[in-house]
Amino acid sequence: MRTILCLVVVCLALVSCNRSAKHETLVQTQKEVLETKDYVEVLYFHGKQRCATCMAIENNTREAIETNFAAQIKSEDVVFKVIDITKPENEKIAEKYEVTWSSLFVVKHTGAEETPENMTEFAFGNARKSPGVFKAGMVQAINDMLK
Repeated sequence: MRTILCLVVVCLALVSCNRSAKHETLVQTQKEVLETKDYVEVLYFHGKQRCATCMAIENNTREAIETNFAAQIKSEDVVFKVIDITKPENEKIAEKYEVTWSSLFVVKHTGAEETPENMTEFAFGNARKSPGVFKAGMVQAINDMLK
C-alpha cells in the first residue's frame, strides 16, 4: 500500500512539473511574439493633478490617434496608453522614460528594440493654443515611426 501511495505522489509531482514547464513555454512564446511585432506606442504620462494644457494633451492625442489610425489601433500597430505616474504599478515605466511630470512619448518598437521620441515640449507648446498644429504633428510623428 505504501509503495502505491509513493507511486501516486511521484506521478502527481511529474504531472505538475510538466504543466509548469508548459506554462513557462507558453509565457516565453507570448513574450517572443511581442518582441517580434513592430508597433508604435504613444505614452501620455500625468500626475494626480492636471492643468488645462495637460488635459488638452491627452484629449487631442486621443482624438488624433482615433481619427487617423483606427485600423492600426484595431490591429495593435498603434497603441495609446495614459499612465498616472502617481500609481505604484506605473513606477517602473515612469523610471524607464525618466518621467517626473506630465510627458508625451511616441515609441517605435521594432522587435526587442525601442526608439522613443520625447514629444513633451512640442505638446506643451501646441496642444492647448494650437490644437490643429499639435494633432498634425502627432500624426506625422506616428506615421514616420510606422514606416
